[in-house]
Amino acid sequence: MTAARAAVEILKREGVDTAFGVPGAAINPFYAALRAAGGIEHTLARHVEGASHMAEGYTRTAPGNIGVCVGTSGPAGTDMITGLYSAIGDSIPILCVTGQAPTSVIHKEDFQAVDIASIAAPVTKKATTVLEAAQVPGVFQEAFHLMRSGRPGPVLIDLPLDVQVTEIEFDPDTYEPLVPHKPAATRRQVDKALDMLAAAERPLLVAGGGVLTAGASALLVEFAELMGVPVVPTLMGWGAIGDDHPLHAGMVGLQTSHRYGNATFLESDFVLGIGNRWANRHTGALQKYTEGRTFVHVDIDPTQIGKIFAPDYSIVSDAHPALTLFVEAARERAAAGRLPDRSAWAAAVRERKATLQRRTHFDNVPLKPQRVYEEMNRAFGPETRYVSTIGLSQIAGAQFLHVYRPHHWINCGQAGPLGWTVPAALGVAKADPSANVVALSGDYDFQFMIEELAVGAQHRIPYVHVLVNNSYLGLIRQAQRNFDMDFQVNLEFDNINAPELGAYGVDHVKVVEGLGCKALRVRRPGELLPAFEEAKKLAAEFRVPVVVEAILERVTDIAMSGTDIASVNEFEDLARSAADAPTAAVPLS
Repeated sequence: MTAARAAVEILKREGVDTAFGVPGAAINPFYAALRAAGGIEHTLARHVEGASHMAEGYTRTAPGNIGVCVGTSGPAGTDMITGLYSAIGDSIPILCVTGQAPTSVIHKEDFQAVDIASIAAPVTKKATTVLEAAQVPGVFQEAFHLMRSGRPGPVLIDLPLDVQVTEIEFDPDTYEPLVPHKPAATRRQVDKALDMLAAAERPLLVAGGGVLTAGASALLVEFAELMGVPVVPTLMGWGAIGDDHPLHAGMVGLQTSHRYGNATFLESDFVLGIGNRWANRHTGALQKYTEGRTFVHVDIDPTQIGKIFAPDYSIVSDAHPALTLFVEAARERAAAGRLPDRSAWAAAVRERKATLQRRTHFDNVPLKPQRVYEEMNRAFGPETRYVSTIGLSQIAGAQFLHVYRPHHWINCGQAGPLGWTVPAALGVAKADPSANVVALSGDYDFQFMIEELAVGAQHRIPYVHVLVNNSYLGLIRQAQRNFDMDFQVNLEFDNINAPELGAYGVDHVKVVEGLGCKALRVRRPGELLPAFEEAKKLAAEFRVPVVVEAILERVTDIAMSGTDIASVNEFEDLARSAADAPTAAVPLS
């Protein structure tokens, strides 16, 4: 068979049944093999970067998923770089397959011939241009082994045109995936970590994205319950323990944090971090974050240990085997009566959660964003899979929305590329067609890759997209306050075709409808909940993306700090009664 056909057969045997991409001359042999082999459903993107983010969304939806994106030579590969950067930053395995000029002209400035392997090398676990057709099966087998081994991440395979069409000997019926390598904790290591935890008075667990990737959320919750220790999920680990769980202590950080989460962390004296990387938006200034605390760090990647700060003890391990041993050891200690009573500490954490809250209930027109998230909590239940990437919309969403299950907050953490949300949401909805997928964007993120909505219309991929529109680069405007300026962040203009919009410029409703989707516009608080309910019905009826645009006040500052977690600025009035925050995780007392 051709090398291209061998590649497709390997994809199928590695568990791939879905791919996203855009065909082109240099990748057409691969597409011919894809068509002839069957078994892999392809979704045609409008932009190859969009295809890479769709692949990300697909992977992030469940442990074990690997999204695949395909493009031709030259700009298709360079368009994928943002998706690869996003994936490697968050330990997300995606496979990018690109076409390439024939091997004889790769270095002769042929049309759309670029050294994509060198360009992609810094943002992948490996990037390879395959120069010999007989190496194609081995390169694809290695790619899946690499993506699944150790800290997960993306791989790029570049296939010259002549390599794709060359016939090779390959027997797909005897092909077997390689067993991935994942380091595992030992019992001695776990016992030492538990001894250190036992010596603490006010311990916390920090659950990172590695807990979700490893499919270890249930183990984390069981361990926390056995020990009676509260849990702080990171933004990437949100959902590892439900927001309504008594041991959920809130998120910590400069931006995507809860008042009660930061307050509890500052009272702690011991932190066990599992599958997290101590990201700077979580820690803030390290002196304040680490002061007076003992740290144990468990991570699958040995190079992560000590990268941000030196822990007092560390274990190199995948989260699943580590938590399996933590649960085993905790059960034994509980049976022997050797676990200290943490009930007073856990009660203090719950008390903060019931008192240190931000206000969400505003009746202002134009809308305050806080009210949008309040009504989202009412409209979208615990089964909702939220998708968001960057900006004040995402920051406020993380402060006010609620997540109850693993992989139900799907967020681009490290890279934060504008435009990510639409294609990622399509990838999530493709991975779990039965899910209620709700995306959240500000107007600028929404406009970056708005064309991908047509993919949802064409391929009948329904989801609800909440668009909060203040016609501003809100996060950058807020950051520019430190420079005493408001420069090049205004998006407003008078739309000659829609004067009723005033300064809000782009008529998103018309654009969305022009792309074959449905859209609703909301201006008053009382209209939000009915619009969300209508959006759910429209998505179910027409099987297309449905956008709910909420017209916000032009300027809102969202609570955050530029320095450390002890100095978060609260720009709005705080909640003083349960009516001020009626959809909080626990009622205000």
